[in-house]
Amino acid sequence: MKKSALFVLLLLFSAFYVTAQERIISVDTAVVTKGNITINGKPLSYTATTGTQPVYIDDKIVATLYYTYYTRDITGNRDNRPLLISFNGGPGSASVWMHIGYTGPKVLKIDDEGYPVQPYGVKDNPYSVLDVSDILFVNPVNTGYSRMVRDNEGKWPDEKLFFGINADIKYLAAWISDFVSRSNRWLSPKYIIGESYGGTRVSGLPLELQNSQWIYLNGVIMVSPADYKVFESDIPISSGINLPYFTATAWYHEMLPAALQEKDLSEILPEVEEYTLHNLIPALSKGGFIGEDEKRDVAGKMSYYSGISEKAILQHNLDLPTSFFWKELLREKSGFTIGRLDSRYLGLDKTQAGIRPDFSIEMNTWNHAFAPAINYYTREVLNFKTDIRYNLSGNVRPWDRTENSVRENLRLAMAANPFLKVMFQAGYYDGACTYFNSKYTMWQIDPSGKMRDRFSFKGYRSGHMMYLRSTDLKTANDDLREFIKNSTPGSTPARYYPE
Repeated sequence: MKKSALFVLLLLFSAFYVTAQERIISVDTAVVTKGNITINGKPLSYTATTGTQPVYIDDKIVATLYYTYYTRDITGNRDNRPLLISFNGGPGSASVWMHIGYTGPKVLKIDDEGYPVQPYGVKDNPYSVLDVSDILFVNPVNTGYSRMVRDNEGKWPDEKLFFGINADIKYLAAWISDFVSRSNRWLSPKYIIGESYGGTRVSGLPLELQNSQWIYLNGVIMVSPADYKVFESDIPISSGINLPYFTATAWYHEMLPAALQEKDLSEILPEVEEYTLHNLIPALSKGGFIGEDEKRDVAGKMSYYSGISEKAILQHNLDLPTSFFWKELLREKSGFTIGRLDSRYLGLDKTQAGIRPDFSIEMNTWNHAFAPAINYYTREVLNFKTDIRYNLSGNVRPWDRTENSVRENLRLAMAANPFLKVMFQAGYYDGACTYFNSKYTMWQIDPSGKMRDRFSFKGYRSGHMMYLRSTDLKTANDDLREFIKNSTPGSTPARYYPE
């Protein structure tokens, strides 16, 4: 009995000792694996390096970022080989979405429309841009396996060093510079791509990279970008520019009048965009002083273009919330709600009554597929083993959104760097960062219009993560591949020429 009691005590002490330890990530590591893939019918071999690299502030380590770096196996140096640096958004989102959904050499095992299938996992991506560019996927602090690091006295760094528009840009620019030096990529053409909040991030990074790290980019790609300047603007802009998205989604669900429904989406959207700019936004600008006749005319036209009743639109004073649209569009037809980030997805609420969906069906669908796949892929394919949890979404709150000048900073970066070009990619069925929002953001960056030939926009018949639809996975990668090729000038000097 005494031996048994002693054994139990030892077990309890051992359990306490183990649980008292912190899970920590190694600050500076690298694991290298090899792979082969066929892209657009041509085989190639590549090297994958995954691990952690420190974040230094004032020459002290304050965090470590988890990354995955793919390089095509080539002979000779990489002086002319482009490097694409990839971020997702959130803020607080890991790089997983574009990593195993869009540009990387592996993609999710999902059906052709983006829905999860079992067994979960990954498969070769036959459209990856790895044939034309090396790719670096970066996870900001508290995303993926990236974490803050205690100092020598056991104190955590101030979260304000990381969690805010400008803090995020500042430390990531410094981290990128360190990576470029470590990997000997100073001579390579460089690109950054960001999805959702990543659009805000990659809008601000070019100027910070130029001014603080002496790195000049060839291109910026914004995938379904979030623009707080739009979200926080007055109703005529923040609400008005949603109408083309309403139209696209209603068309997809066959909720438009026959005269519109029988047309292709490409025929309808230009018409709705023109109405939005020339009629709806001016009408909303009048607020409560709009005339009753004009108000009813506008409500009628909005109903025609959105599939929502004129009565409901008038009840909202022409300011139709997207959350209400997701609940209302199919309320009478099927009782299903539609997704926020991808309105092709259908959700099921407790009741048909209400003004907003109970949950975001598309996020649950995506987590369903991404979570098991990325955990399997990092551990069993990339061979990165750790007890730290992979955060698809990490806690980065509160996030400081003050002093947001990323639009202007992107203009300044482009003005100072004639090489720099920008491409927007957006899905027509994205109700969070709508495609027309992307167009509006693009139009506002350079008021002079003198750099307009350095901007481009590409739209896709899917949602926020347009690449999850197999047709758009190919098209979007092809568009990205063409953008990289067209923005690598070779021996052409970076200068402006007199007219």
